[in-house]
Amino acid sequence: MKSQIIEQLGQTEILLPSLIAEGLAANDRVKTRLSVLQAAARHAHLPHGVRFDLREECRAAGIDPLAMEALVNGAGLVTRERIGSAGLGKLEAAIWEDVETMVRSVKAGDAADGDAAQQRLSDLRDTAPSQADDTLNLSHIARLTGVAGGNGTSLHRLVMDLHKALNRLATAHAEEVLAGAHAYGLAPQDRPAVEAFMRGVDSTRQLKFDHPGLATTATRAGARLIIQNDIGETDAHVVVIAVEGGTVTVTYTDVHLPRTRFFTELFRDCAVQWSGLDRKNVEGLGDDGVFYLVTGRFAGADDKARNAFLETLGASFVFLIDWNKARKVLRNWVSKGDAVAILDWAARHHFGHRGFLELGGSELVASAVHHATPARIGFGERLDRALGREASVDFLKTVLRVSAEALLEGGSVRLARDRIEAELVRHLQRLDGMLLAIVVRQAGLAREIAAGLVQFIAAQQAGRPFDCATLAAQARRIEEKADKIAIDARNEIERFDADPSIERLVNQIEQAIDEFEQAAFISSLVPGEIDKELLAPLAALCAAALSGSEAAAQGAAAATDVPEGQRIDSEDALAAVARLIEAEHRGDDAERAITAIVLRGDFDLKTGLSVLELARAVERSTDRLAGFGHLLRARVLADLSK
Repeated sequence: MKSQIIEQLGQTEILLPSLIAEGLAANDRVKTRLSVLQAAARHAHLPHGVRFDLREECRAAGIDPLAMEALVNGAGLVTRERIGSAGLGKLEAAIWEDVETMVRSVKAGDAADGDAAQQRLSDLRDTAPSQADDTLNLSHIARLTGVAGGNGTSLHRLVMDLHKALNRLATAHAEEVLAGAHAYGLAPQDRPAVEAFMRGVDSTRQLKFDHPGLATTATRAGARLIIQNDIGETDAHVVVIAVEGGTVTVTYTDVHLPRTRFFTELFRDCAVQWSGLDRKNVEGLGDDGVFYLVTGRFAGADDKARNAFLETLGASFVFLIDWNKARKVLRNWVSKGDAVAILDWAARHHFGHRGFLELGGSELVASAVHHATPARIGFGERLDRALGREASVDFLKTVLRVSAEALLEGGSVRLARDRIEAELVRHLQRLDGMLLAIVVRQAGLAREIAAGLVQFIAAQQAGRPFDCATLAAQARRIEEKADKIAIDARNEIERFDADPSIERLVNQIEQAIDEFEQAAFISSLVPGEIDKELLAPLAALCAAALSGSEAAAQGAAAATDVPEGQRIDSEDALAAVARLIEAEHRGDDAERAITAIVLRGDFDLKTGLSVLELARAVERSTDRLAGFGHLLRARVLADLSK
């Protein structure tokens, strides 16, 4: 099938070595068959005097000796000028076919000699008498097997001349192995180009592991060097490379359109001009006989640039072997586009996908999911729905890398699987870290309101005017924003089936923001100036709340890195928890001091009530932040125990 495709591409030069071999094999067969035909004629005349002795010749030529012996022993005279035997008609047909093969082989290497031989063969067939099945005239047998016929020629003479022509071609195209390529008839200037191409092939060959493929043939055809690589075993998966001077022309065919596009994209950093994709048909190929053809042209400034491109080209073919199989496997876990992007990344970083398939492919990923996170990712669930797109793509890239490294280094497959499972756990922890980042953002919003309250009390202490209505309105907007963030966070937590402790942290900080917003609202209702006796404990209370909100943000940020094994981050997170508890205690003390002053003092109702409500709202916020601290401490300790 690949030979048919190459012939359709008009690149038959690369087939010449194999055609010469086919022609020489046909020569062995036709000579043996002519000997069998002569033996049959003799046996027909002397049935008891001729013994079949062509068994070894038949075996050497690949012909069934038992069938030929039966044909000879069954030969007898039908008339004085005619013999018959079962299989005689097939034998004659096979003789003509063998000669046709020899003519075709000669024509591939020398068109003039081939055309002349074809004419001689046509003349012989035109003058051959029409024969009934399994009977032949003795005169016709003599013309087939004799060295010279009545007109000075015979089929046997044509076979002898074709054999000489094939021997000349075989000598001119003697095989050598150059850097691993089977080379025929190369010119001296061809050798650096072939060696450059093979350096590329050899640089990635190990990534195919036990899969067959990547055999390379090179030959000189007129003014061009022709290189062909068999890639893998897929029908119509053919690449033919023509090198003429500094110009390289790549002709690539494939039954898979996506893989064809993938191949051309591998060279997006090279100055290659690609033709449009053409759809072709060939009989006997797949279900519909369709394959796709694309041609690329690289014009190098000099031989160095040309050879560099040939090396890049040679290194690319291993990434096409089983490409469609790998793409289908990856599509079980991520989108089609992301599957191709992962394969592109693996090719560019010289990891490839064959190691991934060797270690089990989809089963390898499924096993990691089953052992590492059975409760987080359901059976049959795509990774990008459970981890998110970016994390899933990153994880699968790591799977392909670890698989290749394990096989290349001869390491333990069990260790490779453990590394992949650990990587999946790490990505899930990163996902939790991403959700914790939402908590950090919430704590930052809480701090904004707390800072506004601190500024309000500071203005009161300094006797400066302060726009409490603006503070209340701003706090309201922040609270609404925080509510939306909390709703989105809960949805993400549910979608990713994340650690429930994160949702509890989200809820706790949201409640603290609600209390801060309430405090800001009350500040807008405080009548006139607050008594100086009340301002000192109010300032201490608001400062404790501000300190608590900052500690909450710092603690949540540190907790995101605890699963990565950063001990210092765990210490920072626990220190922040301690500050939260301390802030809550200071808040309690300040709120009680304010309560005592109001209840023991002689304040008007509105002032006393508004200050008490303000203090209680801020104090409740410190309580919420302290509760946040206890939840954060439990989470950090749980992470450290893993």
